[in-house]
Amino acid sequence: MRTLLIDNYDSFTYNLYALLTEVNGREPVVVANDVPWASVDLGAFDNVVVSPGPGRPDYVRDFGISTRAMTDGGLPVLGVCLGHQGLCHVFGSPVVPSPEPRHGRISSVHHDGRDLFAGLPSPFRAVRYHSLAVMNIPDVLEAQAWSDDGVLMAVRHRELPLWGVQFHPESICTEFGRELLANFAAATPVRARRSVPTTATVSPTLPTTGVAQATPATPAHRYRVRSERVDRIVDPEAVYQRLFAGGPNSYWLDGSAANEAGSRFSVMGDCSGPRAEYVTYRVPEMTVRVEHSDGGVEEIRSTFFDYLDAQLRERSVAPQSDLPFGFCLGYVGYLGYELKADTGGQLAHASEQADAALVFADRAVVIDHERGCAYLLALEPVNSPDPDTADPETAQWLCETASTIRDMRDPLPGPAATAPPLIQAPHEVPVVFRHDHPTYLRLIEQCLAEIRSGESYEVCLTNSATVHRSLDPTSGYSCLREISPMPYSALLQFSGISVLSASPERFLKVGADRTVESKPIKGTRPRSADPVQDRGLQSDLRQSEKDRAENLMIVDLVRNDLSRVCVPGSVHVPSLFDVETYAPVHQLVSTVRGTLREECSAVDCVRAAFPGGSMTGAPKIRTMEIIDKLEAGPRGVYSGAIGYFSLTGTADLSIVIRTMVATDSEVTFGVGGAIVALSDPDDEFEETMVKALSMRRCLSVADEKEP
Repeated sequence: MRTLLIDNYDSFTYNLYALLTEVNGREPVVVANDVPWASVDLGAFDNVVVSPGPGRPDYVRDFGISTRAMTDGGLPVLGVCLGHQGLCHVFGSPVVPSPEPRHGRISSVHHDGRDLFAGLPSPFRAVRYHSLAVMNIPDVLEAQAWSDDGVLMAVRHRELPLWGVQFHPESICTEFGRELLANFAAATPVRARRSVPTTATVSPTLPTTGVAQATPATPAHRYRVRSERVDRIVDPEAVYQRLFAGGPNSYWLDGSAANEAGSRFSVMGDCSGPRAEYVTYRVPEMTVRVEHSDGGVEEIRSTFFDYLDAQLRERSVAPQSDLPFGFCLGYVGYLGYELKADTGGQLAHASEQADAALVFADRAVVIDHERGCAYLLALEPVNSPDPDTADPETAQWLCETASTIRDMRDPLPGPAATAPPLIQAPHEVPVVFRHDHPTYLRLIEQCLAEIRSGESYEVCLTNSATVHRSLDPTSGYSCLREISPMPYSALLQFSGISVLSASPERFLKVGADRTVESKPIKGTRPRSADPVQDRGLQSDLRQSEKDRAENLMIVDLVRNDLSRVCVPGSVHVPSLFDVETYAPVHQLVSTVRGTLREECSAVDCVRAAFPGGSMTGAPKIRTMEIIDKLEAGPRGVYSGAIGYFSLTGTADLSIVIRTMVATDSEVTFGVGGAIVALSDPDDEFEETMVKALSMRRCLSVADEKEP
């Protein structure tokens, strides 16, 4: 069975792709809805699936060649959501506002048991993502299914093999989605046809990654990593201060702050090694600038992800099975939100800071907080005279660094694993928001209007806060990690900019076994000093339909992004709607995992998923356009990612939230939230204030300490 999947620029298309691969036994071919119709070889396919998407089916921009597939294709067609509305529209049905927008919400679907619904129980539970609906259909179409609130959920053509479903069979919370697609396949006669490519075609809506291209052969390893273990319990903050805080472009990926199983290791270093580099990139110039530790500077005309992928391949090292962590030197730093212009978005606002800044780390210290030891890592060429002996420069650094660590004092007790609730700042420092309270409320109303019109399911609207004062990065970060311990904390002290992050959210991790993991957060409640009230807030978050809907939309989006680069059928959700508690807030967290395709790299994976869906909303491309119109400036580092790309092919990055960005003259931080049809503007604004609490308190404490 060979399926043509038409992508209406949606963020769930590749969830359909994965299901169709499972049902058909082969991957479908994906084309965007704006490719020339004449370029589509219908003789190569047995049927067509038209994806969901933003907008309206009567707008060419939104539906494109999907109409031609239904009128001129001559093949069985299944339209999903927008595809369902398009099918009805083609045969004369008006598409009108739904009685109530339903996004990420579950309904009972009742049906007649025929065709797509053969053998399925009635009712079953299905997820809906729509603000528009079809309420009346012509005689040529026949209604087959309805929701419990009376909205038409499925139709069939009385004479042609055409079907539409308003709900989303590919959602993680829809029952019997696979069986419905199997019924569609069973209703499709397999035709004799011309030979077709054996691999799927990546939609032009997406950056071309290894799914569509042969991966270059990995060259013979030019480097190896020399490591030394120091059996000494150390205070990571003291090690960073002693060894790296005063060095050029230093970094600290802080796995000690939350004392969690997933935060066992801290990675730190600077740009002082003989092969170290400081790499920056600006989207408008499409130029990578490389500052070498010896003072040399290069400028390379390239997109950032292409450059990074090529460098990681060229400098790759063999996996280090004797090391208990994934980092084995490589690139450490941040990816700014405006990099979206290189991954499918537009460059609407130019950031003052570099859109990406990373250190090529040729030396680093990794602290194992569980075993109470440190590992020293150093890069050296494989052609050194004696492979069993470090070159003199490396040997000297290993010896001196180990000696410094052994001579350090015993650490004082660190932050508590579960910090007390952070309720309010002792006093307020003056904060200037890009959008004041009335303006932000108006922006929320505009988001709701876009949602009601069908342009988006969820808009992650944000605000930028500025404090006009300087901040010492190391003391400021020390305060932040104490009052708001988080599992993905980090400090970057780069040229002209410092980033102080207390992020609770994992963007992407790629392990040595090619397992990919993302842990999107959507849903927040403040902490309470009253234990009973605090438990009530936690319970309210866990049971909230609105918060679960927000979270589900991003889980389905992340599943889609990972399905573009993961082995079909490997993407799964081991945990859904877990509540995690931190000092300032309770958070609703889900976990999505998959297995990266052999031909794809960690860079391909990040490129396919960037920016993180929890910072955009869905569908991602259209919703980023809405955000570009509403937000009056760049997000910069905020909403991007912080972490590392290792020379062994692993990676681990967090989402940049709960993060301050400091320059010589000011400190900025971003706050925001997901706007959905159920959102109350006042509640959404209040949630941004809750999320700002840890940063504002940190700045207040720092202000108090200054003379």
